[in-house]
Amino acid sequence: MSRLMHVAHGAYAPPAPAHELTAVSADGARLHVEVHGPENAPSVVLVHGWTCSTAFWAAQIRDLAADHRVIAYDQRGHGRSPASATYTAEALADDLEAVLAATLAPGEKAVLVGHSMGGMTLMAASARAGFREHAAAALLCSTGSSRLVAEARVVPLRAGRLRTRITKSVLGSRAPLGPVTPVARRILKYATMGPGSSPGMVEACARIVHACPRRVRHAWSVVLEMLDLDDGVRELKVPTAVVAGTVDRLTPVVHARALVAALPDCVGVTELPGLGHMTPVEAPELVTSRIRELAAAYTDTAESVAAYSDTAEIREGA
Repeated sequence: MSRLMHVAHGAYAPPAPAHELTAVSADGARLHVEVHGPENAPSVVLVHGWTCSTAFWAAQIRDLAADHRVIAYDQRGHGRSPASATYTAEALADDLEAVLAATLAPGEKAVLVGHSMGGMTLMAASARAGFREHAAAALLCSTGSSRLVAEARVVPLRAGRLRTRITKSVLGSRAPLGPVTPVARRILKYATMGPGSSPGMVEACARIVHACPRRVRHAWSVVLEMLDLDDGVRELKVPTAVVAGTVDRLTPVVHARALVAALPDCVGVTELPGLGHMTPVEAPELVTSRIRELAAAYTDTAESVAAYSDTAEIREGA
């Protein structure tokens, strides 16, 4: 299980959840889930990316929880979710379905938000019954569906086999990241964030990323290297918005443009000049506003209240 190293103070310090629970996936993997905000409000589900945790969404949770029910969970092997023997795209989809079943009433809809591998999780699950039962709309932040290593620009070389081979070696490294030092912060900022990112943003992301165990980091890197979810994009039939940073080196903006072209119901794309891969941290207000817009347009508060009331009655009678 990951060490918890997130910042303790400031805008990027994760707020305390209203309650916590454990969702159990199809293969028995146990997933740490947090629920924030009022129970009788529109629901939003936040799915973090590779090497991150629920702490990555601190800014969104703090804002949205005032008037939304915000659900966030740690992907297997990240945060407080124990490591697993299985790391596959299918496991990502299984885990999301398990979280939706554990936190939403039958038929209750939510806006699903995925960053990086979290966005890939939505694509992997898009044809699943549980996804279609609960997804009202989706937001894909800084993500792609295939050719992730080939398109990555972390290594400053011309596109081709040499760059792909070196990128694979860098992203798949088994080496420990070690403590968060000034050098580590500079490396992480170069690889994942825009040049204008504040020290506070960089510190918050560095602490989260360095907390991910190296074996988990490596295991998921192998999955991402081989990932092909182009069919999953075409199955993502709910209204979907896309956000991307124009200087993202991990999932360059070419991925966002490919998603926009392939999505059956794209309801907007936002390209953020000068921003990198960590868009929910680099542009927290904008990402939160996109989530709010989707929730206002595609979820019904009255339906959420009724769904919760019905579930509460069932639980009380159980």
